[in-house]
Amino acid sequence: MVFSSVVFLLYFLPAFLLTYYIADKRYKNIVILAFSIFFYSWGAPAFIFVILGTTFLDFHLVKWMYSSKDRLRRRTFLALSVSINIGLLFYFKYSNFFIENVNAMLSLFGDSHISWTKLVLPLGISFYTFETITYVVDAYRDEHKPLDNFWDYQLYIILFPKLIAGPIIRYHQLADQITDRSANDTIDDRLLGFYRFIIGLSKKVLIANHLGQQADNIFAMPFSSLDTYTAWIGILAYTFQIYFDFSGYSDMAIGLGRMMGFKFPENFNNPYVSRSITEYWTRWHISLTTWFRDYLFYPLSMSLNKNKGNGALKLYINLFIVFLLSGLWHGASWNFVFWGAYHGLFLLLEKGFLLRFYQKIGNLPSMLISFVIVVVGYVFFRLEKISDAFVYIKRMFRFDFAGSHLNTFTSEFYTFLLLAIFFSFFVYFKKGQKIQDAVFFNEYTDTKHIVVAFVSIVLLLICIASITTTGFNPFIYFRF
Repeated sequence: MVFSSVVFLLYFLPAFLLTYYIADKRYKNIVILAFSIFFYSWGAPAFIFVILGTTFLDFHLVKWMYSSKDRLRRRTFLALSVSINIGLLFYFKYSNFFIENVNAMLSLFGDSHISWTKLVLPLGISFYTFETITYVVDAYRDEHKPLDNFWDYQLYIILFPKLIAGPIIRYHQLADQITDRSANDTIDDRLLGFYRFIIGLSKKVLIANHLGQQADNIFAMPFSSLDTYTAWIGILAYTFQIYFDFSGYSDMAIGLGRMMGFKFPENFNNPYVSRSITEYWTRWHISLTTWFRDYLFYPLSMSLNKNKGNGALKLYINLFIVFLLSGLWHGASWNFVFWGAYHGLFLLLEKGFLLRFYQKIGNLPSMLISFVIVVVGYVFFRLEKISDAFVYIKRMFRFDFAGSHLNTFTSEFYTFLLLAIFFSFFVYFKKGQKIQDAVFFNEYTDTKHIVVAFVSIVLLLICIASITTTGFNPFIYFRF
């Protein structure tokens, strides 16, 4: 079940909100948990037991770890919990990839292939696996004590707004809100959550879907015959599709959470206005970037720093490892690994000399260069075969405009492309930043509530009309 579906918008969400708001305070978490289990079961009924089983085991492992005073026992329970979760992630997400590569190696030597049953990937396993890891690690580091009630922990993991595609919320960020949300459970919070949800829905349905259809059409063409203009239109459409698709989902998740009294961390901050790849990764999928920083990069750095050696070299190695793993996290395919290495390479180059170069040429040129680097990187992200990606990039920079047909694309497509460009870059100007802050973060007067509520209802009706008239409604990050 996706947030932008008729089933969710017209049936699930109204039923949930009605039940949640009329329920006594003592039963609100039970309502959320019951609807969350139903939400996940709707799309992956066979895998709901995987989540329920692993959360039951994790809850008790962390409880035993936290109550133990023996350092070795604590580390044993920590390692056991992390190993179980990483093991399940590897089994479901990467075993097919591993076996395929082993078989490819065996074929080089003429050996027989290993037989293996193709596994179906459980929805959202990458996201909730990382959250289970934050639970045990945060408890181990004494950042927050574990939850006393198993069902509260179950709720933290399976909370439906962020279950399938994030944002990845660390345990210590949400722990206290699970047991007490009274401070954020106001009429203003519920209305602001509704507005945020509609903004995300509009980004997804009215922009991402329209661009995504055109991107799919172009990427279905023979790449060797693409002219430069069409190649750029295809990858730009995908670049804005994936941003408005995923940031739209995050907005909807944050909005849904706020309607329940939860305050989720922001997950996007206008990444395409970044003036470097370093800045880009502080603005794009923030919850994933900070997760890798705090739960992988810092521990890895501390481990390597125990050994003598060149500090700068170790920093570069750590960064590159993190981005290789970040690429692999996105998918069990070599193109994702290559994409991670591609971004890792530019981060290393920026630390070496590029950041100084960007400072000399100014903000606008730096932003444009960084955006082009990101766009080219998305070719590797979009195409499974790396060889196809290089063919596509070659067409982008061949500067062959012979046979280009500007009228091939409809005025409707160009309208949504221009809207995507406008909303991606308008915070580059101070006025645009003020407008965004006024909508998302500043206080609301009664008049402002009336205006924004009216606009939100109109957008909701337009989105529903759009959803019911088209069958194209994917969520890109559901596959991760």
